[in-house]
Amino acid sequence: MATKRDYYEILGVDKNVSTEDLKKAYRKMAIKYHPDKNPDDPTAEEKFKEAAEAYDVLNDPQKKARYDQFGHAGMGGAAGGGYGAGGPSMEDIFSQFGDVFGDDSPFGSFFRGAQGGGGGGRQRVRRGSDLRIKLKLNLQEVANGVEKKIKVKRHVTCNTCGGNGSKNGTAVQTCSTCSGTGQTRKVVNTMLGQMVSTSTCPTCNGEGKLVTDRCDACFGEGRVLQEDVIPIKIPAGVAEGIQLSVGGKGNVPPRGGVAGDLLIVIEEEEDADLKRDGNNVVFDLYVNFVDAAIGTNVEVPTIDGKARITLEPGTQSGKILRLKGKGIKELNGYGRGDELVHVNVWTPKMLSAEERGILEKLRNSPNFQPKPNKNEKGFFDKMKDFFHG
Repeated sequence: MATKRDYYEILGVDKNVSTEDLKKAYRKMAIKYHPDKNPDDPTAEEKFKEAAEAYDVLNDPQKKARYDQFGHAGMGGAAGGGYGAGGPSMEDIFSQFGDVFGDDSPFGSFFRGAQGGGGGGRQRVRRGSDLRIKLKLNLQEVANGVEKKIKVKRHVTCNTCGGNGSKNGTAVQTCSTCSGTGQTRKVVNTMLGQMVSTSTCPTCNGEGKLVTDRCDACFGEGRVLQEDVIPIKIPAGVAEGIQLSVGGKGNVPPRGGVAGDLLIVIEEEEDADLKRDGNNVVFDLYVNFVDAAIGTNVEVPTIDGKARITLEPGTQSGKILRLKGKGIKELNGYGRGDELVHVNVWTPKMLSAEERGILEKLRNSPNFQPKPNKNEKGFFDKMKDFFHG
């Protein structure tokens, strides 16, 4: 397999290139290696795709940072880190040119015309807007996953007219200006010769059809607002701020097209007892120094209910007990975190005269004198062992 060339070398720029200079470099390469300009050069299309792949990565701050750190290995094996494994298609590339050449540029409109496979005769499928909602989950739902039914108000296709906005779904005619393509075309003279420039049809606004009599149910919109109940499955291990997507459950566009997506932003409710730390959960256990000295059994809360643990005689404040597998499941993985029980020995703030007298008798007892040995680790070493060892 051939070694992939460096993206900066392909476009002839350095790592500190500005966004505008990167666009200029890409425009230059795109014009130079466009297949229509090089019909006798079988390598032109590959170089054209190579430049598009380089621009796709270097123009995206996250992809660029990953590439700068790891090179091609950091792009996950997929061409450009965002295309399919076979590399960018010509349709992928042409879709970039509104940004690179400008929507009003003859080059941009030419490339968009080429995207449809020869002159812009194909009407582009319109897509509706996405819906975004916030979903609160408690710690148990986050840890184990949950199925929810969510009520959302969204635009759906009008059943009366079938989505085209016309009375009874039949009062519609093909736009005579663009012959139903949604685009108008004109020949533009450029440095590459004559090119066909396309633009949105001003008569039908790119829809290709005109409504002659509006639907009474949707008033010509082709869509109505309704409340839907949408079932969703939340995987175990999600975290605050993670965004999940349900395809096709957003709004449909006016008068035909495909629906957008429903985007679900996760919010975590704070648990009364357990605190999350990555996939681990932490519980602060407070015990009196008598129980710490002579040992005892205590119940502690976990994600899945109560668990009984044993405190050995002589348990020191700051000791961390690990309950294996009592934490949060790994998102899209098979592992699970632990519960870390942090022991805090409680010192009473108020004492009765009798209690004070008992403790005064024990104050100078040899067993009450602090005598840490070399096996007694400090707090920092304990935390290092649990979180890094």
